[in-house]
Amino acid sequence: MGLGVMILGLALFLGAHSLPTQRELRARAIVSLGEGGYKAVYALVSLAGLVLIAWGFAHYRATSWIDLWDPPKVLKHITVALMLPAVILVVAAFIRGHIYTAVRHPMLSGVKLWAAAHLLANGDLGSIILFGSFLGWAVFDRISLKRRTDAGAPAIAVGGWGNDAIALAVGIVAYLALAFAFHPVVIGVPVIAAA
Repeated sequence: MGLGVMILGLALFLGAHSLPTQRELRARAIVSLGEGGYKAVYALVSLAGLVLIAWGFAHYRATSWIDLWDPPKVLKHITVALMLPAVILVVAAFIRGHIYTAVRHPMLSGVKLWAAAHLLANGDLGSIILFGSFLGWAVFDRISLKRRTDAGAPAIAVGGWGNDAIALAVGIVAYLALAFAFHPVVIGVPVIAAA
């Protein structure tokens, strides 16, 4: 049951996030719903997807865990190390500076790094489906960006080294919060002690 709910959530969340790659379909949806209506439906479907992913994965972990392989402990250390640049890349997508211009799509790069890192550390079926789906979506979206004529995202001013310093500082704080608070409390897995 949990895996099914999680997969439904992934279909909703990643389906909504794949719609912008289909420029004609997206344009028709905006014409049909209006700009505000499109954004509202997009947000609601994405939120519903996230809730179903979280509930389904939690239910799967509690009731029907399926191990496929046992990752060596060194991979957990690698995952913890890879998460710092992953978080910084995601932050750099919003606080744009030289990191943003060098990487071009730091949000997608951060998601790919996050997903790949978690695939290294988790050998169960649910984790492979969850993180593999996000990795596949991020690769698909990055390929679609190469084919698009527009950026598909709102313009955010690109700053200089000051923005990079802020992105690094915020990224480090977010990384520490994820490692020491969010992951052990919300996910139930203490990553630093486990690594």
